[in-house]
Amino acid sequence: MGRMPKKKSLTVRRVLTLLLAYIMLCVGGGVVVATLVSPAVFAANSVAKAVVPSLKVEGVDFDVTSLPQKSVMYASDGTTKIAEFYADNRTVVPLKNISKVMQQAVVAREDRRFFKHHGVDVQGVMRAFFQTFVKKGDTQGGSTLTQQYVKNVLAMQAREDDDPIAEYHASEQTVARKVREMLIAVQMEKQYSKLEILQGYLNIAQFGNHNLYGVESAAKRYFNVSAKDLNVVQAATIAAITKNPAKYDPTSEENIKESQKQRNIVLDLMLQEGYITQKQHDEAAKTPLKDTLNVQSIESGCQVAGDAAFFCDYVTRQILKNQEFGKTEEERNKLLKEGGLSIVTTMDVNANNIAMQTARDTVPPNDPTGFEIAIASIRPGTGEVLGFGINRTYDATDLAKTDSTRTAVNYAVDEQDGGGWGFQPGSTWKPINLIAWMQKGKSINQYLRTSTAYNTASFSCNGYAFAGTWNVQNSGGGTSNESPLQGLVLSHNTTQASMTQQIGLCAIADAAKQVGYHNSIQGHEDVYDSNSFQPPMVIGTVQASPLTMANVYATIAAKGVECTPIAITKMTDRSGKNYKVPSANCHQAIDPEIAETTAYAINQGVVRSGGNAVDAQLSGGRKTFAKTGTNEDTYMLTGGFIPQVATFVAVGNAESPQSFNYKTINGVYRPTWYGMYIAEPAWKQFMQTYVDTAGIPIDNSYGNPSAKYTGGSTTTYSGTGSGTTGTTTQQGTAGTTTQQGTTGTTTQQGTTGQ
Repeated sequence: MGRMPKKKSLTVRRVLTLLLAYIMLCVGGGVVVATLVSPAVFAANSVAKAVVPSLKVEGVDFDVTSLPQKSVMYASDGTTKIAEFYADNRTVVPLKNISKVMQQAVVAREDRRFFKHHGVDVQGVMRAFFQTFVKKGDTQGGSTLTQQYVKNVLAMQAREDDDPIAEYHASEQTVARKVREMLIAVQMEKQYSKLEILQGYLNIAQFGNHNLYGVESAAKRYFNVSAKDLNVVQAATIAAITKNPAKYDPTSEENIKESQKQRNIVLDLMLQEGYITQKQHDEAAKTPLKDTLNVQSIESGCQVAGDAAFFCDYVTRQILKNQEFGKTEEERNKLLKEGGLSIVTTMDVNANNIAMQTARDTVPPNDPTGFEIAIASIRPGTGEVLGFGINRTYDATDLAKTDSTRTAVNYAVDEQDGGGWGFQPGSTWKPINLIAWMQKGKSINQYLRTSTAYNTASFSCNGYAFAGTWNVQNSGGGTSNESPLQGLVLSHNTTQASMTQQIGLCAIADAAKQVGYHNSIQGHEDVYDSNSFQPPMVIGTVQASPLTMANVYATIAAKGVECTPIAITKMTDRSGKNYKVPSANCHQAIDPEIAETTAYAINQGVVRSGGNAVDAQLSGGRKTFAKTGTNEDTYMLTGGFIPQVATFVAVGNAESPQSFNYKTINGVYRPTWYGMYIAEPAWKQFMQTYVDTAGIPIDNSYGNPSAKYTGGSTTTYSGTGSGTTGTTTQQGTAGTTTQQGTTGTTTQQGTTGQ
């Protein structure tokens, strides 16, 4: 940081020159100013050379109608506030929305001759000049409200530019600064009316600590009322603060006595000017200031958004990375903090709160395992993200480094959106295989010969070649000749391999992309990325975020209509300008008959006919679609939907995969864990609570199989899922797939389960 410039000593010549400038400004007003700032005077006046008498000074805009103000983020109802964002906490309001007594209080306190001068008050200036620069007494202001407005604008611009030198010059106690202010103030009074300038001042002045600017924010902060409703005692309290915001801010215990004293001074001044009666004065003056306060929190950003904080962070990142909102991230951040935006999001308050509570209920934040649980929910056919559930407290401060219950990482989303590396979805991937199978014109009831060893060369496609043998097993070993439908019901790995052998790995990768799948690791999102495009992907060894998997299930729920997840529905600025928000780009991605047949298979086979998601069934006979998964001994998962809601749940150590075998989770010990033991109950708790709270009607019309893809038979395999976590090993040039966590590297051999 550069050094602050030293103040120059006053020579006799400079004093006389500056005094002349003061007098000419005060006496001559706008007429003589024109002479003062003529080229000839500028050439002779070294001080005036640095002053540009215009409302555009050094790129600074003094427009009283265009002050930076805070942005507000709302839930989907457009009224529930999630968070505020600001550099300066300011809400700009027109003068008509500021109470008369508030206007009078600030005029009485700061500039009682405001309506009589032309921007510079001759009496105040002369008094201040001789007291400060001739008598060498205490520094006197002598500034009019117009001059103070100018000073505040210059300081504000310096803060925006992160320019401490300019901010110093905007408030330094020098004659040069005063001259500069006065020259601009006179010009302002030519262009704006007194009421416009008063409005500007009331919206820009600092009224307390914590970046509190503008009378509306002050009214909310101290009294929880709007500026239009401020009474005499409240107005006097606020008006008193601007002289010394740090010392007179009444929320500080050590300030309260002085704040009351200053308030009463303002009341005296209001009485002198005839703004209030003696009775009003006396009643207000005897009222203890502390009894009038109703202090509200003014903290900003996602840090203070409570259970909505993870969603808030996700929305913020969508704004900061979208070039619709500015060419650079710096511009977009400025828009967010100064543009006075109204941001309406897709967050359903009930969905988000229930998801957060479900996460905490399932795996407490302080659980000894340290496991994370991440929940993501989407409205099918719209792309609208309803909410997230994370068993952590959002915290972007250093406290999160030493407290494992706190984090700023949203484990429900992709790495580029503030998430981690994702979870391996295991058997929850298998409906994608069924979609690819039908896209090749095949029946889900066609019987297949299965094996525990596959020549991966048979999986090759579109120029992608594999070699070697993939040794794959089901839980409990063995193999069974069965249909793809039965393979989904029992979650058999061998059946997935047999399907892939017939249609090729590319067919499955293409189907995955069509229904909205991509990898969660930044820079490796494409399903064809070499880190993921390996035979074991068909049993879920890829890295995926819960939000992406929820979107996959949402595509199935919406009759094959795939949408890009969105979090913002509307964004406007203070002028009413509408910004183009990211589109969901909803489109028919797969054949509706294939989507419904897949839904049928999930409901009839996995939930109702002995599959491993039987306990996911929602109450009231509501047709339920869900699939569980277990990836080796590291992740437990469940994805599913009803026509109106799609949700995905993942449980495990999101940062460094570790075994959950022989672990006690939330007080329950198991030698072996499966998705059906923990992720499935969490999925059901969220879904049941949400549909009950939201009053979502039962719609059992969906999930009708197509004879084209069932071979004319809708008989499902009835049996008990045996638990399909098994060990699979892929040998040869395809090698084993490697999963890199944020804290280390583990080898993934491709094991999935129920």
